[in-house]
Amino acid sequence: MFDLVVDVPAYPQFLPWCQRAEVLSQEPGVVTARLHLAYAGVRHAFTTRNTQVAGQSVGMSLVDGPFSHLEGVWRFLPIGPDGKACKVEFELSYAFASRPLELVVSPVFDRIANTFVDAFVARAEQVHGKR
Repeated sequence: MFDLVVDVPAYPQFLPWCQRAEVLSQEPGVVTARLHLAYAGVRHAFTTRNTQVAGQSVGMSLVDGPFSHLEGVWRFLPIGPDGKACKVEFELSYAFASRPLELVVSPVFDRIANTFVDAFVARAEQVHGKR
């Protein structure tokens, strides 16, 4: 699952609302990426700095975009004796930069955020088979 989350350029292949995804910079353990969203007639892009701890977590923090605040973290907790399975936790906190923007975009972004983990689970089943 960790490998799927850090493969940002592949996001448009399985996230229907992700029109484009690009890595802007990459250094050991840190990736800056920009996602271009299009959903229900709403289009926005935002950039995050993603701090990776291989196989364990990915922390996201806002660089720029329509938010006043965006922080998130993926955690991958091994389960089972062989460690081939994991429990995935995803936390996201955000606020929009303006009230009018919040009124228009918040329902769309809420929907995206609420289906995010499910989309990655479906991608894992597509890539690795159902377990």
